[in-house]
Order: sequence, then structure tokens, then C-alpha cells
Amino acid sequence: MKILHVITTLDVGGAEMHILHQVRGQVARGNEVRVAYLLGEGTLVEDFAAAGASWVGCVGKGLGFPFALRKHLRWCDLVHSHLLRADFATALTALVFGARKKLIAGKHNDEQALTRPLVSRVHGFIGNLPARTIVLSDHVGRFIQQHGRVEPSKMTRIYYGLDRTPFEQAAAASVEDKARLRAEFGFGEDEVVFICVARFARQKAHEILIEAFARAREQAPVRLLLVGGDPFHDGVAEARAVAEAQGVIADGTCVFAGIRRDVPALMAASDVFTMASRWEGLGLVFLEAMSTGMPVLSTNVSAIPEVVVEGETGLLVPPDDVPALTAGMLRMAGDADLRAGMSQAGRARVREVFGLDRMVDETLAVYREVAGG
Repeated sequence: MKILHVITTLDVGGAEMHILHQVRGQVARGNEVRVAYLLGEGTLVEDFAAAGASWVGCVGKGLGFPFALRKHLRWCDLVHSHLLRADFATALTALVFGARKKLIAGKHNDEQALTRPLVSRVHGFIGNLPARTIVLSDHVGRFIQQHGRVEPSKMTRIYYGLDRTPFEQAAAASVEDKARLRAEFGFGEDEVVFICVARFARQKAHEILIEAFARAREQAPVRLLLVGGDPFHDGVAEARAVAEAQGVIADGTCVFAGIRRDVPALMAASDVFTMASRWEGLGLVFLEAMSTGMPVLSTNVSAIPEVVVEGETGLLVPPDDVPALTAGMLRMAGDADLRAGMSQAGRARVREVFGLDRMVDETLAVYREVAGG
């Protein structure tokens, strides 16, 4: 099968990493895959090429987009768009060039733009153009039905799947290697390191996380490692300003590591994964953290409870609740047995529910159904 993926950006993010896994699996099963993106720096272009994509390129987001995409639509048997901007642009282009019947939309998040009445109404038309919509969680399905006005009969839920290998390998590294990596950031072996790997966007609520950490570090030997960037806005600068105001940069307890290529190793060298999300479609990074053997401290919003089981694989607190997040940090920091139990449960849950082969095979089954129809 000839498969075309269209996504808003090819920079580091959960949806982008999910598609990278899909492309790798689809190529391994004998399909030919192309990947088009609309804007951004294209940080992952080489990764997609290494995964086996026969073509990876930027098609722009302006008036020339339909014509840049047209030749790829003619080439493919199936086109799968991802993220709201790419969904809109691809659906309209497919409508103009008669490719609706081979179009699938992928919904990776509960896009807050859809809560605006005008956007919701427009999406009610455009969102029903694809032959099928794949949602990555039950929560996203309900959200897209209510706010995106997509007919439930057109939706199929397929959970993310994860290649556990790099994370399990990182977890198996020696104690000495992990200690050396912690020491690079000034973290000691007896300190409890919380790590957050996320794009610096309002959705992730870094300011809440930093404020909660600032309170927790007054009562326990905790440290915070923030990994990620923000290619479009000033999220990093805003979060850094909060951290400076809280005094956690000056005392070395909070470190901004930027975008890193050694995330599995960083997770394996840390003790708890944390993220103060205001909403999440699913959260691929939670699966990565649990595969590394990390307990999770996050919020009980959106699809997170479908991934992180409260009290079993992690602790979930209300969003935008600094005292509750602080209390969660202190509980995690003060109970090594709790962390160890959640570590084992998290690894088992990823293996049982979020397998990579399952995700690829279920997705290709939908592709064959749509292309065959």
C-alpha cells in the first residue's frame, strides 16, 4: 500500500513521535510511505528518512499547499492527516481533488480550539469529510464527537503503542552510568529527581509545576529536570522567568536541559516523571516513562487516567492545583517503596495494553478497510 502522512510539524512532540513509530512499522510490513509537513524546523526529518519513508518534505501552509500536495495525493492509496491545522488543509485539498474516499484524520489531542463555537461549526463540516477518523483514546473520541461534531460511526479508537526497547535498555544501564548523568546536572545520588519531558506550551502548565516544586524543595531533597523546547512561542522564557522568581535556578535545584536526544537515559537516571498537564489526548511520554520504570505524578484530566492508573502506576492530582501537586511530590519523594511498586506496575501496564505491534496492525487494518472501500 502507498501511504501518505500529512502533519502540521515534524518537530519533537508526542504526535510526531507516534507517527515516526507508525512509519517504521508500516514500512517494515512492506508498505511505501511518504511524509509531508506544513511548517516548523523539521527537526525529525532525518529520523523519518531513517525509519524508511521514501520521501519527507515541507509542503508549506499557504495558498500553494494544495498544489504541492496534489501529486502526493495522486500517488497514494491512503492519506492520513494529523493535528488540527493539517487536518483542515488536507481535508479541503482532498475534497477539491476528489481524494475524500481515501482520507483518514488522526486526532491526537482534545484540541481546545474546537471549544470555540465558530471553529466547532466549521469542523462539523470539515471533520466529517474523511472516510474515517482515528482517535487515540476514548476521551479524545468523546471530545471530538461533542466539540468537533464528528459522527461517532466514523471514529475508531486505537491506543498509542510504544517501542519499549530504548527505554528498557536505558533502565538496564549501570548505577554508575546513571550517577554520572545525574552529576552532569549537579544532582546527587540521595536526591529525588523529578523529570518533565514536554513542549513548553500552556497545555503543560510548567509554571504550576515549577511553583509546586519550589514549595516541595523547601521540605525534601528534591530536584527538577525540565527537558524540551518551544519552537513557536516564548514558553521556555516564560517558564524560566517563573523559576528565577521562585529562586530554583539560582540554588541549582531546577535545571532547564533544552531539547535532548538522550531522553531514555535521562528518564532512567531520574526517579519520578511529572507533568502538570491541563489536557492530554493520551500522552506518549507517560508510556515512555513507565517503560523506563518510572512512577508518574500528573493530573487527572482528559485521557491521562486511561494511561496512568491512580495509586497503582502513579499519582494523579487536580489540574492547576499547586498544593496538591506539592503534596504529591512530597509523598513520592518520601516513599521509596511506593515508587518501586509503581515502577513495576507501570512497566507491566505498557507491555499489556500499549504494544507497538498492536497499534501498527490495528491502524493498517483501518487503512485496508478504507482503501478497499
